[in-house]
Amino acid sequence: MRMQLVTGVAMMVLSVSGNVAAAVNAPEAQKLNSELTPVGAEKQANASGSIPEWTGGLTQPPSGWEPGQIEVNPFPDDEPLFFITGDNLDLYRDKLTDGHIQMLERYGPDFFMPVFQTRRTAAFPEHVYDKYKQNAVSAELLDNGNGVRNTIMTSPFPIPKSGLEVIWNHILRYRGEEISFRSASATPLVSGSFNQVVNEYDYFFAYSRLGADLDDIDNKIFYLKTNTVAPSRLAGTITLVHETLDQIRSPRLAWRYDAGSRRLRRSPNLAYETNLPNASSLRSVDQKDMYNGAPNQYNWKLKGKREIFVPYNAYKLHDAEVRPDDVIRPRHINQDLTRYELHRVWVVEATLRTGISHIYARRVFYVDEDSWQILTSEEYDAEGNLWRVSEAHNISYYSEPVFWTTMEMTYDLKSERYYIDGLNDGFPAYDFNPGFRGNQFTASAARRAARR
Repeated sequence: MRMQLVTGVAMMVLSVSGNVAAAVNAPEAQKLNSELTPVGAEKQANASGSIPEWTGGLTQPPSGWEPGQIEVNPFPDDEPLFFITGDNLDLYRDKLTDGHIQMLERYGPDFFMPVFQTRRTAAFPEHVYDKYKQNAVSAELLDNGNGVRNTIMTSPFPIPKSGLEVIWNHILRYRGEEISFRSASATPLVSGSFNQVVNEYDYFFAYSRLGADLDDIDNKIFYLKTNTVAPSRLAGTITLVHETLDQIRSPRLAWRYDAGSRRLRRSPNLAYETNLPNASSLRSVDQKDMYNGAPNQYNWKLKGKREIFVPYNAYKLHDAEVRPDDVIRPRHINQDLTRYELHRVWVVEATLRTGISHIYARRVFYVDEDSWQILTSEEYDAEGNLWRVSEAHNISYYSEPVFWTTMEMTYDLKSERYYIDGLNDGFPAYDFNPGFRGNQFTASAARRAARR
């Protein structure tokens, strides 16, 4: 794969196996107060100035926005600097992922990339920045990298030395303490016709709660309950997930309530390559949130850092007036609503371990240096062919300072279809303070809720 390393960034490129001591020493951690941002990104602008200096991110909402409203675009006057198309992609090839190159070549001229001014908006609460500094000198990978110890609240390794540390930074990144929202997903046909599935999502992030420690959270990262609202044939279906920090010692717990049978059953296979429910076999369970779950099926390699064009500040897609019909198009979404910017990303390659079965033999992840959010990824089949390309379109939220997805999609290059989640059909704004309690996410609580 074409790879242009950003000079001046020292790192250890390795595959992780066996015992790994990952904490950095105190003098190295002090970089988080100087040349690095509190989350470990390079603070300074790049050589050309096309990636600006990080000055704190987007910490204040734009005027006119009020709590309870859907986020509005803080940069309404921004216009594209240029458009990358199948005809001119050679001019930008060194700053494109292989996945985007194939999308441009295959789906042009309808698929294009509008490139905007780079705005480093990612910001988090001050107490989260404090935890980054603590985690940097205390966090360690467990044996074979299957878990992390001596870490809490947010990403463990702001100064990573391996691909496995970077992927754990994504898995454990701060997304608030709790959140409730409604969104729709769809799997459009090649013609562009679609039916949507509407779900309510309730997250309780035990790992990220202020004042929590590892003893308090009982090896849990978060609790998730989804309730299907539409269509009517699926309405009432409930999925409950307890996501664990060390999934080898204590695997993910999952239950599913089917309204037809009126029974809550354990779902032990809701992990890894299992088809994501209601995704028409276009996405695996471990692609939710771009990557989730135990990383034990792959060897992880840190390939370096690159400056590439990635989806960012997707306020047009997040707009309260934008509906599924505005977004969905044949073979890919409406690119007029997208925004790409030049950012520095960590590049991590995952190759399937010998003797392990998974539909993806190799995966490449592009991870934002400012937030540890995976922005785009590539999924390869057993023959080494690029099979799927995934994107996460993100924004900085206002009611809770957090940089997170508003919409995700996986493009299947073989079927020329795609899966999309995060569609807004007149739903209210995300609620980052719904007032959940942990005991609302037990199996018995889910069973009671299903029967009401």
